[in-house]
Amino acid sequence: MRQKYRGGTKTAVIFATAALLVLPANSVARFGRSPGRAASYATPTTVSGSASAVQATTLSALGLLGGLGSTTTVLSDTGTLAGTNQSRDAYQTLGSVPSLLTAEDLSASTFSYPNQVDSQSSLANLGLAVAGVKIVADSVAAQASQVAGAAGTGSTTISNLSINGIPVVVSGYPNQSIPVPGGQVILNEQSISSTGTAVVNAIHVTVSGVADVVIASATAGIS
Repeated sequence: MRQKYRGGTKTAVIFATAALLVLPANSVARFGRSPGRAASYATPTTVSGSASAVQATTLSALGLLGGLGSTTTVLSDTGTLAGTNQSRDAYQTLGSVPSLLTAEDLSASTFSYPNQVDSQSSLANLGLAVAGVKIVADSVAAQASQVAGAAGTGSTTISNLSINGIPVVVSGYPNQSIPVPGGQVILNEQSISSTGTAVVNAIHVTVSGVADVVIASATAGIS
């Protein structure tokens, strides 16, 4: 009886194996990764990640002909990521642009993963004076992120901001514009490219013919 039982079991295994061999391809796929999904997955090939605490461009008259020249100063700049699975950061305790700006604890960082990029920048005790416009804030920060296949996102944090001694209510909405003599101040400036790359500037000050200053900038893109 025991020998007959073993023979029956062996026969059942043979029939089960034969049935698996004739299963259609779509049934076999249930036991592993679907060929269609594997073929449609695309590894990100373009990475854009960078951050800086300050980028200031000032204009000045040059020569007897009165032409304009520009000088750009960047503080705590990470540079740009070259690919996935990388990180870059920059930090300095004190930073300044002569006759324009002072700040403390200037920090910037950017990270890339196989399918995501995150960037951030921040500084404290901002003091900015350009063409009679004085801007101060206790702290300023910006962050940007993008996951492959989705549009990038970003946000800013600005505490105790004032312009020419007048406190400013920060709405939190993107691209809040405040007019100043000869130009404008944009808070939480955001733009999203056609590939989803997010660029976020916490404060962007422009005074025509004088200066263009970005405080706390973060860029994140992957596609």
